[in-house]
Amino acid sequence: MPQKKTPVKKATTKSNTKPKRKRQSKESYSASKRVGWLVLKVMAAGIILFALFFTAVYLGFLGVVPTAAQLQNIKNPQASEVYSEEGKLLGRYYTENRSNVTFDEISPNIIQALIATEDARFYEHRGIDEIALFRVFIKTLMLQEKSAGGGSTISQQIAKNLFPRNNLWVFSMPVNKLREAIIAYRLERIYTKDEILTLYLNTVPFGENIFGIEVAAERFFSKKPKNLTVDEAAVLVGMLKANNAYNPRVHPERSTERRNVVIGQMVKNDFLTEEEGRIFREKPLKLRYRRISYNEGPAPYFLEMLRPELIAWCKNNLNEKGEPYNLYTDGLRIETTVNYDYQYFAQQSVVEYMNNLQGVFDNHWKNTDPWAKDPAILQRAIRQTERYKHMRASGKSEDEIKEAFDKKIETTLFTWEGDKHLQLSPLDSLKHYLKMLNAGFIAINPANGQVKAWVGGIDYRYFKYDHVTAARQVGSSFKPFVYLAALEQGLSPYSYYANERKIYEDYQDWSPRNSHEDYEGYYSMREALARSINTVAVDVLMQTGIDKVIETSHELGISRELPRFPSLALGVASISLKEMVSAYGTVLNEGIYYPPNYLVSIKDKQGKVLAGFEPPLPRYTALNEENCRILVHMMQSVIDGGTGSAIRSVYRVPGEFAGKTGTTQDHADGWFIGMNPRLVTGCWVGAADPGIHFRTITYGQGAYMALPIVGKFYSKMYSDQRYRNQQFASFRQPAPEILAALDIPGYRDEPEKEDIGKLIEQIFARGKNRPETQPGSREPETKKIWETFKDIFKKKK
Repeated sequence: MPQKKTPVKKATTKSNTKPKRKRQSKESYSASKRVGWLVLKVMAAGIILFALFFTAVYLGFLGVVPTAAQLQNIKNPQASEVYSEEGKLLGRYYTENRSNVTFDEISPNIIQALIATEDARFYEHRGIDEIALFRVFIKTLMLQEKSAGGGSTISQQIAKNLFPRNNLWVFSMPVNKLREAIIAYRLERIYTKDEILTLYLNTVPFGENIFGIEVAAERFFSKKPKNLTVDEAAVLVGMLKANNAYNPRVHPERSTERRNVVIGQMVKNDFLTEEEGRIFREKPLKLRYRRISYNEGPAPYFLEMLRPELIAWCKNNLNEKGEPYNLYTDGLRIETTVNYDYQYFAQQSVVEYMNNLQGVFDNHWKNTDPWAKDPAILQRAIRQTERYKHMRASGKSEDEIKEAFDKKIETTLFTWEGDKHLQLSPLDSLKHYLKMLNAGFIAINPANGQVKAWVGGIDYRYFKYDHVTAARQVGSSFKPFVYLAALEQGLSPYSYYANERKIYEDYQDWSPRNSHEDYEGYYSMREALARSINTVAVDVLMQTGIDKVIETSHELGISRELPRFPSLALGVASISLKEMVSAYGTVLNEGIYYPPNYLVSIKDKQGKVLAGFEPPLPRYTALNEENCRILVHMMQSVIDGGTGSAIRSVYRVPGEFAGKTGTTQDHADGWFIGMNPRLVTGCWVGAADPGIHFRTITYGQGAYMALPIVGKFYSKMYSDQRYRNQQFASFRQPAPEILAALDIPGYRDEPEKEDIGKLIEQIFARGKNRPETQPGSREPETKKIWETFKDIFKKKK
């Protein structure tokens, strides 16, 4: 019997299959659930971490986050500025070279270029671009990119500029970005959009240690921000991406490319049409670069002279917080009497002529050093350096110091061809500067003593010493004081004085010499001053009395102690240029002395007057007005036919003019004081060490060294239409009868008959009955009386 087939139990298969699927579904569900919970946990942890992170940043644990109250009183260090009498900027004192402007003082071109380039949605957001911020977080935290790109709004950039970022390793970027976003949001709640733009443009750096749009516009284009054109605005906004890389002075091609990118953005954002954009992109880059800082600009020596006085004022005056003012951070506005144009003319004249004169001097000494015959000059200069003093103080030996001075180092030298960066030893650098001639120039209004121009040297960056206030021997520029004292003592301006060489026995047999070695004839006071005759000046001083000359000099405003020797007439006294010009101003002002003054007011940054400075009261001297007028008339002869005639013949200065040249022993100092009826100016020229000088009077006289600078100054001034009318002003002249008598011939070979009796009386009076103020003097060679009398009538060869 066949076996029965066992039937397949499908139920078994079904029962085996269905539980398996069920188990798989359950496992899949469990896995999904676990992943879901994991994601939720991660998200929760992320939220918690972000909340903790945000809280830590918000509360300032990871860097300062200013409160709304603090943001309302944002105070950047703001430079204090010094202004001329016309309101033009002369210079700044600062820790950061920054000046603030208002929104109305900024050109719309700057605003449009800034928004188009830096924050196109500026007027739409609340200070934070959330999308850009999210991108930064993702790239920084998840992708660990070192730079996650920008995305900062203008408000966030303000936060970055005002509150510097912290270095927190890999967390630096997210922490700083979040902190800046919080600050930006607070800024937008406190300030209007226009105020934020203004705050940003006053804050942002432009390289070269300058901050803010006003200083940048002034530095690169010599303009106020409101006057910037589209292409100029694009250059400055383009610099914000990288100050140094796009500096138009250093990298003009790169700056031009960046400028054109900014202009393209302005076209893209509908601030310019396509055609306008094309026109501005095709324009060449033109700069008017001008540095105005604490040591550069129109008046650096004047600012340095003024600085201690301003610091003292700040120390003694309190601000609204009850604290002393800070000259370098409080944004004070200092107004002065300086005339901006006069200052420019003066500085330009000094630079132009000293460049030329240095070339003459170098050629004059080209085969040898000026100190070759006196090595002590170089040794003295070495010992005066800070390097030498510091090394000696630290116990270094002379050999060690010498080795250091001979070792070459990287250095930058001043030259008239521009700064030179060289490998040079300190000794060679010192020798270079020891040969340099320098200059000082000042202009004062005699009617009130106001300083109108002040140039203390050729370049303040390298030569800090101010030659306006430095005391140097004044040479023949002192002679007018001698003649004024003589007039005050009753000596007649109509008399003639013998041009004879004398030996002054009571003064170690000292004997004055004339520069031309001519000792014949007779001179009037006027002609003796015009030709700067030394023998006559000393004779007049001795007849007047040394003490009387000193007394008159002090009346004029000279404060320094003067030597009581006959050589005083030749200017052996050391007096500052400032005092000399002021004293000449007293003469021009007919005996009324006004102390030099220069401060008008000090204001805070809102324009509130903190201090006003009244001109000092004049001092009425005992000097006779008529004698002062006579002296001015005599000094006009110096210009019209004497040692100062180049003022007319070379520099073509028109109108009434008076002055006096000055040359010292060995031609070490050249002086010229020149004045028109409204302005007294003076110039000194020489080397830092009096041992460095020209070898001949041809180049070393004041008429060659100093007069040209004064001549150039007045020539520039009269060429300016605004000041041309000064040439029509007139000096107050002596009375007509005195003026007519003063026009006597200035020189005679021999005296007139009516003068012979007086001369005989003077001859026989020699050696007896001398006045107390005139110690014994004799002829260089002893002569009999009859020989002396005969010499009176000897004709000039």
